Amino acid sequence: MVKDNEIKAEVSPFAIREGEIKTFDGKDGYVSMNQIIHKINIGHITDIHFDILELVNKFEFITSRQLFQLLEINGKAPASQDKLNNKLEQLVKSKILTRYYFKSEEGKGIYRIYCLEKMGKYLLNSKEIECKWQPTDNTKPVAMIKKRLAGNQTIIAYLRKVKAFDEYTVKPTITAKTLGKTFKATGGSIKLTKNKKSICFLFESVRREEDWEKKLVEKMRLYKDFYDNFVPGDSGFNTIPQLIFICEDERHTAETFKTIVTNQVEIDKINLYFTTDLRQNKESLKDTLLEFKLDENNKYKVINVELKLLED
Repeated sequence: MVKDNEIKAEVSPFAIREGEIKTFDGKDGYVSMNQIIHKINIGHITDIHFDILELVNKFEFITSRQLFQLLEINGKAPASQDKLNNKLEQLVKSKILTRYYFKSEEGKGIYRIYCLEKMGKYLLNSKEIECKWQPTDNTKPVAMIKKRLAGNQTIIAYLRKVKAFDEYTVKPTITAKTLGKTFKATGGSIKLTKNKKSICFLFESVRREEDWEKKLVEKMRLYKDFYDNFVPGDSGFNTIPQLIFICEDERHTAETFKTIVTNQVEIDKINLYFTTDLRQNKESLKDTLLEFKLDENNKYKVINVELKLLED
């Protein structure tokens, strides 16, 4: 598998493309549970297939590369990406997983995304693994799926490259107390611990979807409510978490910051940090964050934020 820092992409694969649609690439037809049980009994579906299922269940939408990296971290990866792809093909043919790709005027996407099918939920339940999947989950729009994929990539990068990494949550639930609403941080959250001191990062994945600025402002009002009223223990955080926006590219970080400032939804209690999809491919994450600060001429300039805590 190509290493992260050897990837030469100039545009993130998780960026929004004009006219992009999600295209089914799974299996039509019917597969019975008896057929699947037979495959388990004769050893065609084994523990590694269940490991894959658990990860797909946890992340909801995921690429085969992301799956391989997670399995590798857990010490359960097949010998190669190709061997993993063969196992994924078995699960798709058995209608345990299903598969999609993105298609636009530029052509087909370079990767496939995997998510659960009904049989996958049944198998997880048989192992007493909680699975809240329902068929409508697979109908989510392109932008929502790409937010998840960008969040996955960021979580995996921290897992693989940061010594202080402690734990992660794929879909943390945050409560805006005054507004009386709960919401999800679209990029997930991570906890870093060093010398018995911990800090949490909340990741908000921002995509250039239709009306994205309006949606961002609405989301920021929820975040602002959460942060303005934060006390230790809120939404499971013992200390106030750092909010980081995962943007499509460098220009998008400036667009995102401008949207926040011009709509007056900044958060007083914290600095707002930004990163991009492609920055996660760096060998070290210590200089992958940036922020916008006023200079002596009262103009905003980009500052790279170097955190020793992010050293490998």
